[in-house]
Amino acid sequence: MIKPIGFDPSKKYPLLFYVYGEPAGSTVQDNWGGGSLWDQYMAQQGYIVMSVDNRGTKTPRGKKWRNAIYGQIGILASEDQNKAANKIMETYDFIDASRVGIWGWSGGGQMTLNCMFRYPETYKSGLAVSFVSDQRLYDATYQERYMGLLTDNAKGYHDGSPINFAQNLEGNLMVIHGTADDNVHYQSFEMLINKLIENNKIFDMMSYPMRSHRINERENTSYHLRETMEKYWKENLPAGGK
Repeated sequence: MIKPIGFDPSKKYPLLFYVYGEPAGSTVQDNWGGGSLWDQYMAQQGYIVMSVDNRGTKTPRGKKWRNAIYGQIGILASEDQNKAANKIMETYDFIDASRVGIWGWSGGGQMTLNCMFRYPETYKSGLAVSFVSDQRLYDATYQERYMGLLTDNAKGYHDGSPINFAQNLEGNLMVIHGTADDNVHYQSFEMLINKLIENNKIFDMMSYPMRSHRINERENTSYHLRETMEKYWKENLPAGGK
């Protein structure tokens, strides 16, 4: 948890979750990691920034912890994230339950969408960057490692893919992708957009031409991306204690 400068526990603050949630990594680490500068910056703007590692993430908590997620990427993790969010809101009086947001990149973008679509009563705003919308589109080396074969686990692939639950969106959503993403291909982005339009869901979107998965090529890209993200949060998840 990172609290704003001048934090006043008698006030209620917006809560912004940063999520990854996939078995390839974790976000809660006892290391410097570059200082989490973006998280620190957002806390300075008046947000409480938090991160939670769900079951299956790459942490030293035993074999059962790691194996729990097999065959259900996006399903178990979003359930854990939602339960954690609700427990956190019950525990801390300074959290404003009407201002809870979540964001992530790549697998974290997929997790953001799953949380937004599956638990719209918890998350009011979300921002998903370079995400997988349909797990059938992602590379077999990764997806089959954790999900098994599509022929053996068709239900898991379906239920773990946020595109199949886009009709449940209730809150604010922004999606961002690079058109030259050679990791999570741009079609994943466009397919989700079509599904949201089909269900008459209003959302924000930003495409970065000729940028890859990291969206950092060409002049001023990284700064523009962060400015875009900050503007979205301040407009859709008002900052500061009340």
